[in-house]
Amino acid sequence: MPAHTFTRYRSASAAAAATALLLTVAACTPASSPAASTAAPTNSATGLPSSHIHGLTVNRETDQVLLATHDGLYDVTAQPATKIGGTNDLMGFTAGPDQGVFYASGHPGPGSDLPNPMGLIKSTDGGKSWEQLSRQGESDFHALTSAKSGIVAFDGTLRTSPDGKTWSAVAARFIPAALAADPSSDTVLATTRDGVQRSTDGGKTWALAPAAPVIQFVSFASPTEAIGVEPDGSVHYSTDGGTTWSRTGRIEGEVQAIAAVEGSGANPWVWAATSTGLVVSTDGGATFRPSDAG
Repeated sequence: MPAHTFTRYRSASAAAAATALLLTVAACTPASSPAASTAAPTNSATGLPSSHIHGLTVNRETDQVLLATHDGLYDVTAQPATKIGGTNDLMGFTAGPDQGVFYASGHPGPGSDLPNPMGLIKSTDGGKSWEQLSRQGESDFHALTSAKSGIVAFDGTLRTSPDGKTWSAVAARFIPAALAADPSSDTVLATTRDGVQRSTDGGKTWALAPAAPVIQFVSFASPTEAIGVEPDGSVHYSTDGGTTWSRTGRIEGEVQAIAAVEGSGANPWVWAATSTGLVVSTDGGATFRPSDAG
């Protein structure tokens, strides 16, 4: 994905941070390390199994915390982290509507028989194995999400698919850094350098949300609750599907991926993979502490 700065409402240092984050994502290449066994190595600086985190998901029912990385998929629910499946560079990664269903894209690693780029692949067993759905050898979807009506993805062109196999191009005049949706809703958010683009029809049409901040990362905790993070780590919370936002707190360290789920109380829980490790908030992003997972 090409690197772009976020310019509106951002200082020069914040814009530089956004550029650095996007360059990090764009620079990733196919993994070069051998396929890992069950036990995963740990990065001494972060306590995480990889220094390149492309995706983060938390299962509402099981509390399982997964990291999609440059070196494959890892379960970091407990220490030590465990490797799930083979070694592939999962540049795009999202949970599907059903338990254990994931969609991914990126590049194959050593020993993989997947084409390069991988196109859209799907797992129905929690990431242990993957089937090829479409656009193998054609698409590396860096931004990818699953909505009620299907998949929304970006590989240089914004595309929608009802089944992951047939695709329609969307005439969008923006480049998304991240895409997010709740699988039970057709509200989709795209983070861009000009602000948050919002769709209510599964990604077919879009409009800029004028009251939204310029955020880099975004995740839905429910069909209406969303969490967004600016390049400088500032956290914002929306209760109306990304139309309006309120600032809640700030994440220290360079953020690489976030996930949000409905909490046990009034506020969603937020996880973030950062340059200092995995952190979690149980108060909607107001405060963060090191997570017990990872």
